Amino acid sequence: QDTRTRPDLPKLDLHVLPLYKMGITGRGVRVAVLDDGIEYTHDDLQGNYDSEISYDVNDGDSDPTPRYDEALTNAHGTRCAGEIAMSANNRKCGVGVAFNAKIGGIRLLDGMVNDRVEGTALGHAYDKVDIYSASWGPNDDGKTVEGPGRLAQEAIERGIQQGRGGKGCVFVWASGNGGSKGDNCNCDGYIGSVYTLSIGSASQQGQFPWYGERCASTMAATYSSGAYSDQMIATTDLRNTCTIKHTGTSASAPLAAGIIALALEVNPELTWRDVQHLVMWTAEYAPLSDNSGWQRNAAGAWINTRFGFGLMNAHGLVTVAANWTTVPPKTICTVSAEPLKNATIVHGVKSEVVFNTDGCAGTGKEIKFLEHVEVVTNVAYTLRGALEMQLTSPAGTGIQLLSPRQRDQSDKGFEDWKFMSVLSWGEQPSGTWILDIIDEVGPESNRGTLASFTLILHGTKARPAYLDNGPRRYNQDYNRVHKKVSVFKILVFRDQFPAFCLRV
Repeated sequence: QDTRTRPDLPKLDLHVLPLYKMGITGRGVRVAVLDDGIEYTHDDLQGNYDSEISYDVNDGDSDPTPRYDEALTNAHGTRCAGEIAMSANNRKCGVGVAFNAKIGGIRLLDGMVNDRVEGTALGHAYDKVDIYSASWGPNDDGKTVEGPGRLAQEAIERGIQQGRGGKGCVFVWASGNGGSKGDNCNCDGYIGSVYTLSIGSASQQGQFPWYGERCASTMAATYSSGAYSDQMIATTDLRNTCTIKHTGTSASAPLAAGIIALALEVNPELTWRDVQHLVMWTAEYAPLSDNSGWQRNAAGAWINTRFGFGLMNAHGLVTVAANWTTVPPKTICTVSAEPLKNATIVHGVKSEVVFNTDGCAGTGKEIKFLEHVEVVTNVAYTLRGALEMQLTSPAGTGIQLLSPRQRDQSDKGFEDWKFMSVLSWGEQPSGTWILDIIDEVGPESNRGTLASFTLILHGTKARPAYLDNGPRRYNQDYNRVHKKVSVFKILVFRDQFPAFCLRV
């Protein structure tokens, strides 16, 4: 809630209060926080704690209480949990977005983190959990390329296929804090999964924060910290205390999880794909429009690699969800690249990979309305971080799949790495897709080889019902304190395990 009235500042409001007035508070929805534990005895959490969806993977028991030390190292999960489900009207820290939802903790980040640990955590109570909230991932150091292992991937897929009675668990993921290190979140396979809903941050000034990572797989943004003078997020903290210092994309993802919990209360029949469509259809462009990088895709949606489809709007999302028609079944159309004219890639020369497709017309895999787009790449190169990749859809929408990463000095290139984009959502896939690959960074001695490339299109043959009323209509005055009559200009914590960083 934002109580400021200065006309030169945008409102800081995710529009949850109108939902509370309608009696929508997350009741009956179960959210599990995948993190370093949660202090479930906290005055602001104990009333909503759900032991059935909680577990300690690190110690192998049912108690997700964090390990305490003098530095309060393991406060991260408790802070995330508070944003989702702090109790209302108890004069403690604050009010969770879904303050009547049930909250669980799955402790996995305070110990050895490997594929077995992740797989166990991501699959825990998948038959009971509605939403998993994760604010962590591979190191946001600008040089790591890593995704879920076999067990973690299987757990996510099982949750999607079997969770919530077959409607699918919703996996909300923080998009990463490697912006100051030039990282790109499409090098994070958890963010780049079609099964996760990636959430970035916007500051109180409506700006892209210094820690933010750009990538084509980010779906939307919620508020979090910005410059050092900006406000941070108020939430629960260890030892039954409160903090006003929760930061980064770590603080954004739980807000999104809370909003989605409100939607699942009003419509428990929503599938995991319905939720992604709803986020796309209701996110707001106007409060973030002063940032560079916005374009409108061929389906009429404003898109930006910094913010996805824009700022989440709780009231808009939940009210649309209330009368939602389930989206048609998904099909997947796989397209091999045309034979390469030149398989050699060198500094300063653009290499072009071409995919021609009819969207698998006339088959059981036909797609006319896009959702996710994946490009499976195989590139050998002497300096991986110098590469940039741009995908252009048949409709002409240009999408940066990979930006140069100065810190990535690896000579390993990309082997069967999937770059994912949501930014062509709603477009028609038929025609020519072009993937441009270039090294404009150097040195001039850089050399490489292009191998196989595959385009994987996800979408539906039938038109989703919500599109029957035409393209998205935007409110240009959204989140303005007053109507827009003129244009007003308005640290990353690392845990001790180098393979992972908490997105605080």
